[in-house]
Amino acid sequence: MSDTPARENTAPTFQDKVYRSGGGIVGGVLLLVLLFWLCIDAMVRGAGTAPGLAASVLVLGTPLIVAFTLWPQVRAGADRLLVRNPFRTVETRWDGVESLTAALSVELRAGGHKFVIWALPVSLRQRKRANRRAMIDAGDRGTVSNAPRSATARQPRPSLFGAPTAGSSSQPTEAYADKAVDELNERVAAYREALPEDAGAPEVKVAWSWWIIGPIVAGALALIILLAVG
Repeated sequence: MSDTPARENTAPTFQDKVYRSGGGIVGGVLLLVLLFWLCIDAMVRGAGTAPGLAASVLVLGTPLIVAFTLWPQVRAGADRLLVRNPFRTVETRWDGVESLTAALSVELRAGGHKFVIWALPVSLRQRKRANRRAMIDAGDRGTVSNAPRSATARQPRPSLFGAPTAGSSSQPTEAYADKAVDELNERVAAYREALPEDAGAPEVKVAWSWWIIGPIVAGALALIILLAVG
């Protein structure tokens, strides 16, 4: 029996987390409902080439809407990052992430390539509101540090039901996309720090979503043929 002590596991213990655009999901559902309503109505009541055109638009529009609204997702796993974009899926180990930044859009660099992350849209309005909130909080902290607490502390305001409402500090001081990027970069740094020397080079897998691309191409071709013939 070997007396060699077992090697301590220093790998980070992050929980799996999924990032998606709530606005995109709501908008996608509404667009799908509208598309199905209009196309099915035209297929049932239309005459001539209208039913065929409606069917082609339905085949074309359904995967197109799903691709840009419901499908995009960022999945942060224990040791891997998975990014689902409208037509491509990118997967890599955390140490394969070269950079992850949020400017006008959230961009991932991995394997020498740049990918825009559709699941984390950058809202300049949300970022501006969050920056304003952070400046207000920083000003409040500066005021508190230079004056007696009793003179500057804000008492919670009672609500209509008698319970005090949450203070302004409960509001987000960082935009959703910026916060998500910070959390993902924390995972990258923690994983690299605990990565063993014999882990090997990370692999970046990029796969096309043919199950989305196929129906879009078929619907577009059918629509072109019907318009040309009719």
